[in-house]
Amino acid sequence: MQRSKDGGGILGNMLANPLTVGTESLRMKAGKWIVGLLVWLWIVVNVAAGPRNHAREIASLVSPAKLATLGKRGANPRVQKAVYLLAIARDEGEKPIDVIQDALTHAGYTNAGFAALTKAALLRNLDIADKLGCLNHAGLHEMRRGRAPTVMRGPYKGDQLSVDHIIPRSVTSELDNVIANLELMPLRMNKGKSAKIGARQVALARELFDAGGLSKAGLKAVESIRLNERVNPVSR
Repeated sequence: MQRSKDGGGILGNMLANPLTVGTESLRMKAGKWIVGLLVWLWIVVNVAAGPRNHAREIASLVSPAKLATLGKRGANPRVQKAVYLLAIARDEGEKPIDVIQDALTHAGYTNAGFAALTKAALLRNLDIADKLGCLNHAGLHEMRRGRAPTVMRGPYKGDQLSVDHIIPRSVTSELDNVIANLELMPLRMNKGKSAKIGARQVALARELFDAGGLSKAGLKAVESIRLNERVNPVSR
């Protein structure tokens, strides 16, 4: 009987090098043990963390105390991120209005009127992003990072969905980072929008003043411009 060239194949190798075979077996067992340990740690961490708390994440974004520390237009990316979180929460079966209510409670909104205006703004921005087709995978990817998504529906299709100040910051800068004064708007529309004060701006200014979100001087500035525009209308 002719012997194989490799000296007996696998059996021959085992007999010739018993330590090598044993070492390889130990390595395989150790590798499996490490993989099992990593899987177990991943499960423990995720179970301990529990489900994602969208309300608390939004609370961190819209906290009046934090917003007050931001610079020029500092809240704009936060609006994008908040709408992203609301969209994700809705997809996971949560009601946006309930998520916002919890978020405002955690964020310290103690004035009911101010909280109501903020809630309305967040719901309106979610609706705007939805109707303009910005809540697709690509859009959410951008909004998650505080960036403007691309408008996918309507006459401004292909444009960026920017953040606009309902009451222009040039009229009163104290509303620059107030969530209730921020609204999603296609960039071209935003750029073409003048600093004109209309009935909507005056109504919002009065509501914010009553809710403690705008000073008397700020309200006066809005009302003065509105009065001046009515007395001296400018053709546009």
